[in-house]
Amino acid sequence: MSDEQYSKISLDIDPDVDGCQHGAMIIPWSRDQSSWGSIRLPVSVIKNGDGPTVLFTGANHGDEYEGPVALTKLRSALDYIDVRGCVIIIPALNLPAFRAGKRTSPIDGGNMNRAFPGNPNGTITEMIADFVTTRFISRADYVVDIHAGGRSMNLLPTSIIHDLPDTDQMDRTLAAMHAFGAPYGMVLTELDANGMIDTVVEDMGKVFVSTELGGAASSTVETIKIAERGVMNILKHAGIIDGAPDIPAPSRTLHTPHAESFVTCKTEGLFEICKELGDTVVAGEVIARVHYLEEPERDPTPLIAECDGLIVCRHMPGLVTRGDCVAVIAEPWPAPK
Repeated sequence: MSDEQYSKISLDIDPDVDGCQHGAMIIPWSRDQSSWGSIRLPVSVIKNGDGPTVLFTGANHGDEYEGPVALTKLRSALDYIDVRGCVIIIPALNLPAFRAGKRTSPIDGGNMNRAFPGNPNGTITEMIADFVTTRFISRADYVVDIHAGGRSMNLLPTSIIHDLPDTDQMDRTLAAMHAFGAPYGMVLTELDANGMIDTVVEDMGKVFVSTELGGAASSTVETIKIAERGVMNILKHAGIIDGAPDIPAPSRTLHTPHAESFVTCKTEGLFEICKELGDTVVAGEVIARVHYLEEPERDPTPLIAECDGLIVCRHMPGLVTRGDCVAVIAEPWPAPK
């Protein structure tokens, strides 16, 4: 076994074997309550012969629920006889965070989407990221990581990719984003892409699609429906199952081309939203205010749009602190000349 393949984690199923297999990544976790304990992180592999491989992940952040619901249902519904190739399903990538209903792991504080490509000798979060990178991403042709806004944000239901320098990879990725069939498609410029599963997959030259399907630490009938339809659409798009993707209407494609797309709070207090999801705004318009309940003499602080566009994300808690992103403003893609 090479150094690159070393891991403390083991897998109790064989992803090279045809059939429907439901097992777990077994992650050593020695702690006060269980000296030789472990975490059993569910993994399903549905495989039938040669063909493309799709990796689906949910609960990269533990307070985002459309992915776990859609992928738990998918692993039960998918019959390997109907598959050409391989489908790998990890409904809760950060299982400790999912169990706690938190964005990050209560074990080590790890943000899974800042831990890639991982470390086989690192924390629990880093070990999971390393195992997923070396065992699953390495064999996948498509990776779909289903996100929502968690407890701190709410977003328009959107499938998301990045603007990639390789033209062929960008074309394949853009096609997969549209095939997912969310109401909105987004070419997102990240504020910080280091450590993301997105970056690892893209650097390997593979197709990566993410989502933001709502938020507020919950889910809705509609967002779950979008997630369920989206994962089936990706399987059809990849040629793993028969049929054409079911796309109710073309996605409205947007992008966030600059830092001004992200509205950040520079104070803290009581949050008043003034523009809702889906509203169109122009630069200079007030989109929110911060009030100071315990300082009656202090005027509220307006939070101003610095560009024109569509509100695709908003802050959810009733209180806001310095550095919080309170809104994201997206513009049409490609940008008007």
